[in-house]
Amino acid sequence: MFRLFLLLTALLSGVVVSAQKKLTEGTISYDIVINTGSDKPQTADFFDGATSAVYIKGAKTRTEMVSSLGTQSTIIDGAKNSVVVLKEYGDQKYMIQMTPDDWKDANHKYDGISFTYDANAAKTILGYQCKKAVGKLTDGTTFTVWYTTDLIPENKDFQYANRTLPGLALEYETTMGNLKVTYTVSKLSFSPVPAAKFDAPKSGYRVMTYKESKGGN
Repeated sequence: MFRLFLLLTALLSGVVVSAQKKLTEGTISYDIVINTGSDKPQTADFFDGATSAVYIKGAKTRTEMVSSLGTQSTIIDGAKNSVVVLKEYGDQKYMIQMTPDDWKDANHKYDGISFTYDANAAKTILGYQCKKAVGKLTDGTTFTVWYTTDLIPENKDFQYANRTLPGLALEYETTMGNLKVTYTVSKLSFSPVPAAKFDAPKSGYRVMTYKESKGGN
């Protein structure tokens, strides 16, 4: 009986492990909606049709947010601990090179974030079972996240606020002033991503330090 118990335990463990997928390469696409406080969430004019795509290749990620204002991309190399932010607004193109300390400072509002988990809440997004978590910032601001433990990215820094969650956020909120912005995954692809996607441009951009981008000297 003890051997049978061990066999069943091993089989069940195998099921749990096989259900989890290490997300080492692929593309995650999110739709972006701003909650204006009305009965039905609406998209602010300048965010009309805005999308965010996250490209993943090992420890490298590239997040591209596209709106009517332009495109902002963040390239993170987890192996080199480097971050490059590209901003393209019409003819204005900026490349901001950031150190790990710069990246931490840019996301300082998420320092000390804590999550509470609702074991009774469940939601299915794109066929993935998601669990609910509520994040709380040190200023008292809260936001809701639906995440799946079936997908585990190698580098979670592309979603700085959600990086300590035990899985991938498929729907989450963030704040923009006094408005809440909701990101909801619309597509998941596990197709290979070209390595060149994570290369910083060699020309065509005004190169700035993080301090300069903040208005420092």
